[in-house]
Amino acid sequence: MTENDTAPEQAPEGPTRAGFVALIGEPNAGKSTLLNRMVGAKVSIVTHKVQTTRARIRGIAMHGQSQIVFVDTPGIFRPRRRLDRSMVAAAWGGAADADIVVLLIEAHRGLTDGVQAILDALSEKAGGHPVALAINKIDRVKAEELLALSQKMNEAFPFVRTFMISAERGHGTDDLLAWLAAEVPEGPWLYPEDQIADLPMRMIAAEITREKLTLRLHEEIPYQLTVETENWEERQDGSARIDQVVYVSRAGHKGIVLGKSGETIKAVSRAAREELIEFMGRPVHLFLRVALRENWLDEAERYTEMGLDFRDGN
Repeated sequence: MTENDTAPEQAPEGPTRAGFVALIGEPNAGKSTLLNRMVGAKVSIVTHKVQTTRARIRGIAMHGQSQIVFVDTPGIFRPRRRLDRSMVAAAWGGAADADIVVLLIEAHRGLTDGVQAILDALSEKAGGHPVALAINKIDRVKAEELLALSQKMNEAFPFVRTFMISAERGHGTDDLLAWLAAEVPEGPWLYPEDQIADLPMRMIAAEITREKLTLRLHEEIPYQLTVETENWEERQDGSARIDQVVYVSRAGHKGIVLGKSGETIKAVSRAAREELIEFMGRPVHLFLRVALRENWLDEAERYTEMGLDFRDGN
């Protein structure tokens, strides 16, 4: 072989690995942003509002011979309603079921009361699994503050590793991914190599629409609504027709979601359709309707659609 010849590309050596990694933390700590960064595609709802992730979203990342299944859990907070309690239970359930737990905290907020409450429960809830710390949004503080926060956090809990990252900008995330790839257990891959999420497309489509609603609406309204995919029709021309219903819990919210002359719901539908087309790589026809369902927060069927357990809200 001459020096100009190119050697054939060889498959990575070593055993295959696969495991579950739970991302936990307070609401708005950046878990969904980190998940999407790791997977390389948007699989989890990301907004500036807290408590937007409701279910345990699973995104799948490949790194060398390792398959890492990320569980983006709802933020852990002090629950008030049945839905809140179900979300927090889902978060702790994700931690208990994972091979590795990663606690995300915000660099500029540090060791808050909420983070301390998580630390107090971690030893029991993590089920003895290794817990790593990821200090996120590092671009918001100075280096000496980061070092002091890292020391303070590691004195408060025996983390196996500490990572300084910016999930939004990608700083430090490659190191975290490489470490996780080496730490997940040896074993066969759990999903096909090209699969990036294990949520049904019906749920992903509903989450995309809910994100667009959350971005346009204000105050409590996004927390009082849910989106469900009613019908999914595959058409002969390769396109998909998707019918969704937006359930609101108060009569006054219906008009707000619709907007003047239907402007708000039209804008939401257009934004959701564009993202679905990009995500699916084919034409999508999206149709939304808004319905009043005053007690949807107390209906077991709605929780099942969101991937939550209704009983956890008791």
